[in-house]
Amino acid sequence: MVGKVDHIGIAVKDLEETLKFYTDVLGMDLQGTETVEEQKVKVAFLPIGDTEMELLESTDKDGPIAKYIEKKGQGVQHIAYRVDDIEKAIEEMKEKGIRMIDEKPRYGAGGAKIAFLHPKSTHGVLIELCQRD
Repeated sequence: MVGKVDHIGIAVKDLEETLKFYTDVLGMDLQGTETVEEQKVKVAFLPIGDTEMELLESTDKDGPIAKYIEKKGQGVQHIAYRVDDIEKAIEEMKEKGIRMIDEKPRYGAGGAKIAFLHPKSTHGVLIELCQRD
């Protein structure tokens, strides 16, 4: 079902300041940024090999990334795995008794269809299923 790691999402307080570390220190290339209004987040895309890092800055103090940082601080927020058919993957998760945050796909950064699994069903890791066309 899972093909590869699609991306790793990192919650940050200050996107511009954090980007300096990833580009100037680590030498990664910034592919672009996107604001996803529905998720109240601004995303920076940093490809690395066959996957990418996504730096996530909240655009609203009540957004999910702001709440995450408030509770746990900055850092790795989620791991996204690529799937070929997200609807089928969601149904398989539900059949296996996995608690879903999203029971239907929604659109995430880059136009991908996404759905999150609840960390209580995944040993504490927020996992995103991601389908790209």
